[in-house]
Amino acid sequence: MRKMPRGPVAAALLALLLAGCAYQPGIVERMPDDPGRLLEQAQQQAPEQAALTRLEAADILARQGERTQAMEIAADIDDGLLPDRDRARWALLLSWLGRELDDPWAVIRAGQELDALDLSRDQATTLRQRLGLALLEVDEPMAAAEALLRVQADTGREALNDPIWKSLSRLDARELAALRDGADDLTLGWLALAELARASAGDLERLFSRLDDWRERHPRHPAARQVPADLLALRELRGLEVDHIAVFLPESGPLSGVAGAIREGMRTHHLNAADGGSSARLSFIDSSHGDLMALYREAENRGAQVVIGPLDKDRVTELENLDSVPLPTLALNYGHGQSNRARGLFQYGLSAEDEARQSARRAWQDGHRQAVLMVPDNDWGRRVGEAFWSEWSERGGQVTNAVRYDPESNVANAVRPALRVSGERARLGDIDMLFLLALPDYARQVPPTLDYYYAGELPIYATSHLYEGRLQPRLDHDLDDVQFIDIPWQIPDAAVGGEDALPFTASYRQLREESDPAMFRLMAMGVDAYELARRLPQFQAVQDGELFGATGTLRPLEDGRIQRQLPWARFENGVPRPILIPGLFDLGGRTGDNRDDGSD
Repeated sequence: MRKMPRGPVAAALLALLLAGCAYQPGIVERMPDDPGRLLEQAQQQAPEQAALTRLEAADILARQGERTQAMEIAADIDDGLLPDRDRARWALLLSWLGRELDDPWAVIRAGQELDALDLSRDQATTLRQRLGLALLEVDEPMAAAEALLRVQADTGREALNDPIWKSLSRLDARELAALRDGADDLTLGWLALAELARASAGDLERLFSRLDDWRERHPRHPAARQVPADLLALRELRGLEVDHIAVFLPESGPLSGVAGAIREGMRTHHLNAADGGSSARLSFIDSSHGDLMALYREAENRGAQVVIGPLDKDRVTELENLDSVPLPTLALNYGHGQSNRARGLFQYGLSAEDEARQSARRAWQDGHRQAVLMVPDNDWGRRVGEAFWSEWSERGGQVTNAVRYDPESNVANAVRPALRVSGERARLGDIDMLFLLALPDYARQVPPTLDYYYAGELPIYATSHLYEGRLQPRLDHDLDDVQFIDIPWQIPDAAVGGEDALPFTASYRQLREESDPAMFRLMAMGVDAYELARRLPQFQAVQDGELFGATGTLRPLEDGRIQRQLPWARFENGVPRPILIPGLFDLGGRTGDNRDDGSD
């Protein structure tokens, strides 16, 4: 089972996790029995009785401290065979073991049908709290927020403030708005706090002035009595805001075109931020020539506090192999290494590998388990395909086939072997989804080819590369029903519910109007690079900090690499539309069964 990373909030959660344990091994008064003998008996019993016997064995093993073996047995029980009361015992036992063994997915399975279980109020509250914390660990902030807010409404526990804040900080504008519908005063107070923090846009003086006002308006709110730790940590940074940034970008050479688009986005947003009264000075330094240390010396001589760049992957690799960098640095690419070792170095880019990993997570959440891959036969395709494969396999999914295609060749030459076509029909017995990495011209030919081989119902998950970034319904009609991932600025209606809800709206409108669509993502990257650089001291102080940006929800990992969380869209009549996200507990559901009708 996958181990989930722990952030600094984990220590704060420890006491919380130990509180209110409605399950204690041995809840049933009886003499301990031999679990080995019980397991042998279960092999000779009818399914319903065998499930009860295995539950007894798991309970005894848990009380004896044999938690790993108890988990294996409890997780293997078909809870549908248990009577209602014993099913509740099973859920409490499995959730307790999952928490103790750092296995959030076991906790989630135990709480799938929480409201249908025969639990006392205290037991239900404890299971819901465990469930909410587990959902947060597997990066399901919306479901986590709903569960934890309900627990806090019932109990008033201030110890839940930090995980509630962490979950709310990860929600986009559409998700925050969804929580507002029918919300109680507790939730409305939390939402107001989240919105003022986001509106402060990294300006700490503005943030804490607004926080003081919020506390006066909500004096009895749990977060007013005990401010979330991440917010308190930022208070130590007041007066240390970044006001001068050096930017290392090449003005000549093979990366100059990319650099120019990033520079344009950065400059445009810098001017708009200045109009709003909150900006940092930019010093652009040509990185086409000269070694990195010379560039840093020039940045220091100009009085810069942080650096954006370099852009070249080899130069980023050079930095990530240092013990530390001379100035806090946001590189605009990812190095070749498996991880970043340099203190003070952050790495950010529009990584296709990130999109592949998120595609794997989404397809798994939608209930798929057996995938076929189509990626181009080049180094880019290899890297992205391996990223999907690794994430998919780690979750327990199977890749039944993988095809590396020639982008210049006929699409049927890739689809036929991918689907193991026999005659004129695909054999989909062990395939339930397709991951596609392709540019627009090639991608538009894939769905019609699947239709030709009677495989048109096969769900397709794709990266942003199949969408040119402008509405072309006639051309993109062949992509109908394809799900793809992209930055919020490219799909505002699907991502946040329209342009007005986008982050950095003024910069978006100016750049969208003036830019080449092919360069628009890079300009959005420049906008987010500027905002990330201004927050580098915050990210160093608060590990779980986030930015809801033009290119996604951006979150530094433990080694300083920035992870992007992107919204999903689905083509309908050639236009990207939002997708109704399937319920997390509808694990058996298929993507096609959870679609909206595309209407507003």
